[in-house]
Amino acid sequence: MARAAVSTAAATALLALATPAWASSTTQINPDHKGKTAAGFPTQKCEDERFDDLAAGQDGWHFVLPGGEKAGSFESITLTFDNGTGPVTVKVPDASDAYPDYLYSAGGRVMHAYVFTPAGWELVDGTATISGKASKFNLSHTCAGTAPTQSPTPSPSTSTSPSPSTSVSPSTSVSPSESTSPSGSVSPSESVSPSTSVTPSESTGGSGGGDDDENEGGLPLTGVATTSIALGGLALIGGGALLMLRRRRDNVTFTS
Repeated sequence: MARAAVSTAAATALLALATPAWASSTTQINPDHKGKTAAGFPTQKCEDERFDDLAAGQDGWHFVLPGGEKAGSFESITLTFDNGTGPVTVKVPDASDAYPDYLYSAGGRVMHAYVFTPAGWELVDGTATISGKASKFNLSHTCAGTAPTQSPTPSPSTSTSPSPSTSVSPSTSVSPSESTSPSGSVSPSESVSPSTSVTPSESTGGSGGGDDDENEGGLPLTGVATTSIALGGLALIGGGALLMLRRRRDNVTFTS
């Protein structure tokens, strides 16, 4: 009985001493692995059989707990991602989570965790609850999805923007209305300058024109003036002669 009591007490003491070593603790993700995308992580292993179920447009993430037996196993993991519009929290395991994730046991320890997220997400932070003690846990490798394939979808929407802009060009083609410039082109009305070019009429006076016009117009003017003067003189002489004859005739007296 004494020996049994001593053995029981020794076993209880050993269990009491061993219990703190296996108590749950919290550890942080390796700081060097923060701010990484699956495509930007240096180690990618899409040949990992755990990524066989990775759907198109998804990134695969594999986390591992180092430290051997003293680290124990993963109990749960809380990860924070940035999806481009804000933070998203993903818990592993979480049956209600929209993103596939699970813990994987190897060598008697649950030291692997897999998470599938939409492609392009960035790992911001992470904490893990483990059964032992460890200074950190690591992002082991990734398998990047095909996020760029989603970029063409907005391009058609942007391509529609040029069409309205081109449709505006007809409206901008109010250039026809601007073709009222003919009305504005009062230049035709201003072409009354021909009327002001009465210079031709002035040329009839012989004052304008070239040298040839002066030679041609000078002689007729001179001849016409001389003839009119001569005719006027002859008319005066003839009239005077007739007047003198009449006076003589009146002075003649007949005597019987």
